[in-house]
Amino acid sequence: MTSRVLAIHVAPEGGAPVVAAPEVRAEAGRGLEGDRYFARMGTFSQKNRPARHVTLIESEALEGMTRDYGLTLGPGASRRNITTAGVALNHLVGRTFRVGEAVLRGIQLCEPCGHMERLSGVEGARAALVHRGGLNAEVVSSGTIRVGDAIALEG
Repeated sequence: MTSRVLAIHVAPEGGAPVVAAPEVRAEAGRGLEGDRYFARMGTFSQKNRPARHVTLIESEALEGMTRDYGLTLGPGASRRNITTAGVALNHLVGRTFRVGEAVLRGIQLCEPCGHMERLSGVEGARAALVHRGGLNAEVVSSGTIRVGDAIALEG
């Protein structure tokens, strides 16, 4: 299976509903255009760090949550920007990888929080996604990311 982008979601401000997008512009040093953290309007924007540029989650983790806990998060409900398929995101911490035209660097695991659980309305989502809640990444090279784009390690 080729590693790829399944879905893209952004929210214009902290706590706002996420909006699906067929593509998004990733800007080096900023994040994803149209997203709350790009505009410094996210719930955790006071923590203005590269780890806030973009978040990714594996579709396989969401499927595992349903299989193992009987809980389902709809598209974007995890509050992660990019839903992936065929890539082990936990293995990308400290690694540089290409997503479409953009180059990202994995910063840290994106462990689920109570804020995500409250906004999703799915009680137990936080516990069900521990250690598989996704990846925080920095945008190191600008470019467009589209649904269906490949994900691959750099050099």
